[in-house]
Amino acid sequence: MAPPSQPSQLQQFYIPEEQSIYLLSHDDARKLKDWVALCTDQLRQLGYHDIEMIGKGAYGFVFSGRPALERAGETEHVFKFTRINLPQHLQDRLEDEAYILEQVEHPRVPRLIAFQRARNQPILVMERAAGLNLEEVSLLEGRLKPRLVIRIADQIADILRNLRRENGPSGRPIVHGDIKPSNLVFDAATENVALIDWGSSVFAQLDANQQFLSPNVMELMSDNLQQTNARLGDVYFIGDDQLYGGLSSPRFDEQGAAGTLYALASGQSCRFGHRAIPASALGLPMEFARMLDGMLDPDPEKRREAGDYYLREMPRLARTVMIDLPEPAPTPLVPVWTRQSDREIDTVVYSSRKSFLRQEGAPETLNDVNDVQLDRYYKNFMQGMGETEKAFLAAVSRLGRYPVEGGLAVRWEADGIYVDTSLNLHDPSLKTAFTTAVNNMVNLAQAIYRQGIFKSCLFNARDTLHIDRDEPDQPFVVTPDMQLPYQVSAAPEVEDRSRVHSYFEDGPDPEEFLVLPDTIIKSLEALNSIHHTGMIIFEALPRHLKIHSHYRLLDPDKEAEFSQRLDEILSAVNQITGLGVSGFMKMPYKDTRFFPHIERLPERYYPRNPRAEEA
Repeated sequence: MAPPSQPSQLQQFYIPEEQSIYLLSHDDARKLKDWVALCTDQLRQLGYHDIEMIGKGAYGFVFSGRPALERAGETEHVFKFTRINLPQHLQDRLEDEAYILEQVEHPRVPRLIAFQRARNQPILVMERAAGLNLEEVSLLEGRLKPRLVIRIADQIADILRNLRRENGPSGRPIVHGDIKPSNLVFDAATENVALIDWGSSVFAQLDANQQFLSPNVMELMSDNLQQTNARLGDVYFIGDDQLYGGLSSPRFDEQGAAGTLYALASGQSCRFGHRAIPASALGLPMEFARMLDGMLDPDPEKRREAGDYYLREMPRLARTVMIDLPEPAPTPLVPVWTRQSDREIDTVVYSSRKSFLRQEGAPETLNDVNDVQLDRYYKNFMQGMGETEKAFLAAVSRLGRYPVEGGLAVRWEADGIYVDTSLNLHDPSLKTAFTTAVNNMVNLAQAIYRQGIFKSCLFNARDTLHIDRDEPDQPFVVTPDMQLPYQVSAAPEVEDRSRVHSYFEDGPDPEEFLVLPDTIIKSLEALNSIHHTGMIIFEALPRHLKIHSHYRLLDPDKEAEFSQRLDEILSAVNQITGLGVSGFMKMPYKDTRFFPHIERLPERYYPRNPRAEEA
């Protein structure tokens, strides 16, 4: 029962999210659907119903289902399958995960039900926690209320204290290794959280004081304690010790907790933004905010002191009386347009011109670490960048988690930053959360001090055209029914022609390697003179071409010419040779916003007397 092979990815292309099925080739999409159907069928044969796929990652797939004979109080079950094409040592991790999860007894940890094999396919079966994971909650809500952040912090601290106790036959603390918002399930009715996904968990090698944990002297003298047993969690949340291969310790999970709480309080999807947007700027209680900043501090000693304080003092901090103060909806720093759409939007982010965000001559420190998640999430995109630069890329990536189409261009100059945007959100109910994400992106950009241009397109993967060929030396042939989709809406005529944004504004992109034929460039030049907004990206792989586009014509009188130019572009696709990416973006008109540089956002704390604020 084999999962689909992974599509080859161009390193400079998508920022790290899992690819939408609409971006897979027809063959890979069919393999994925077949494999999901096979897993579903196996679970049905094992006696489960209401089966659905609820997640997938670099190492496997997760399904949910209900047992045929449900007993009173029994919850839904979760089933974890590994990708069958993984090396055996990675497949064996599922059994390791089951063994460690079996040692954990805590009301906030869904328990192991069984580890079994179906036709040689290992399956891990667990209870399903009620609710949504906190990454989903964060995307819906934006910044979580300070009261709720404190409640979540207290529950995580309770779990971490439990994991530090000597557990299981080995008598060592357990390290979860991958604490992040998407691994915490939140039940809105009770505001309780549950920690899930123990795939990175290990028994600790060091205790919280960095002393070796070993039951016998011979093991202490062996080389085993020079080799970390740690597994890589999500590099957006783990601390440096875990990322750079330190010996496993309960401190790893303190770092995951700190990154998680910071992300939830700030409305981000990573820990990296804490220098530009510190916890002390997020309206949290002063003592808690300063503790959280300490846990994220570059100085290891400060991190340890703050981590000790967190586990020791959190029960007291959680008893602070807090209320949800009314907050005005955030004002967007750049324009955000909302319209209710009847179309399904599968947003994908394509970003280019990122290389200037890397530090000159930064050492390649992680080349020896062989981990598929590291390659996908970090090496190809963020290695060699400062913390704030990483946070900025992650903030742009977060925009793609919303149903949004459009584009943005950020230009850094000595005096500040210049931002052009065309952001169209297709679900008005998400405007507050989306505005928070946009404002975070702008604030992070303000705290980056270097010169260069960054561009990003946000498009609907459902509109992507796919063209296959049998051999790399054959032309890509467009089928007669293919068309580049576009919409038409009238817009006020722009009187000042200098405000019209051009496809060719910044010259060729040094990070894009596909050279398009002259025929296509000439058609794009002709399109450039018609008032519209849009983007087109060609992504040529050895046997597969993807054409991503998003077009809105703003001059209905020119529709015949506009449509003709798009047809000309498609008819010249068979002239494309070479591999790589080439993209072009056009804003409706320039509405450039200027922002000065900042070091960090100013301090802002939860009031000492919230009742007075409420009144």
